[in-house]
Amino acid sequence: MHLAVYLPLLFPLLAGPAAGPLARRLEPRQATWLLTAAALILAASSTLVLGLLALAGLVRIPLVAALEDYSPDVIAHEDPAAWPAALAGAILLTLAAIATVRLTARRAGALWSAALDAACLPGPNSVVVTDDHSADAYTMPGLPGRIVISHGMLDALDPAGQEILLAHEQAHLDHHHYAFVSLAQLSAADNPLLRPLATAVAYTVERWADEHAAHHTGNRRAVAETVAKAAVAIKRTRTPRRIPAAALGMLGRHPAPGTVPRRVTALLAPPPHSPPLLLLAAGALLAASGLCAVEAAHDLHQFLELAHAH
Repeated sequence: MHLAVYLPLLFPLLAGPAAGPLARRLEPRQATWLLTAAALILAASSTLVLGLLALAGLVRIPLVAALEDYSPDVIAHEDPAAWPAALAGAILLTLAAIATVRLTARRAGALWSAALDAACLPGPNSVVVTDDHSADAYTMPGLPGRIVISHGMLDALDPAGQEILLAHEQAHLDHHHYAFVSLAQLSAADNPLLRPLATAVAYTVERWADEHAAHHTGNRRAVAETVAKAAVAIKRTRTPRRIPAAALGMLGRHPAPGTVPRRVTALLAPPPHSPPLLLLAAGALLAASGLCAVEAAHDLHQFLELAHAH
């Protein structure tokens, strides 16, 4: 196969340096969609190329070649360096499949558990207030989804802050942010080079909810203050957080260091707008990765057709 078809294996290397700037500079809703799509496309493209490499090596096995009526001489002549690449592709593909299946099972179990927990919460309303004196607030996906807020969190905020908190959590619930986070995490399990994208998506869904709350209340500074107050309240209670694995909250389940200051800084700045050139550059990169993967499949098809014809 031509060297260009291996590019989908290299494009994920750009995820690390690109994830942070995209998450910071793009409007949060667009950033979430773009980063999630990028994770899925890059993971699918790299996995497809690994599968094609493994298949190219498989047809070099005499028994397989005989079953499909392929010419071993043509295969060896047309693609003499296939064995090392095919072996590496098969190993990486196996590891990716195992990691993806394991994470898929865990995420499905977490979502099912969250849905059951949400259905068992008292009351018909989407908002549930618990008697927990530790500060906490999070959204549980389900049918219906629930917003869980502790008395400790309500006591830490004034009425305006409580309204902001509710708007933030409602955004998580209405826009199904857990789905974006889950898809990005599955892509990162398939290709570990995409972990920065998954981390960025966990950040941008919180920024998306922040901007929703800011639009709902019309006061960006008040939202920034509420995010900071909630962080202080959670830290002050010093109680281990018992958030379900599939839940999302104002501070996330495991916020990365510096996440809260970054969100506060963004809220104190004017509303973000996505630079068109940045969107075009990211789109071009994803299109190139997809086209290279398609070219790899076409290249392998021609290679097998040639071997079969002879």
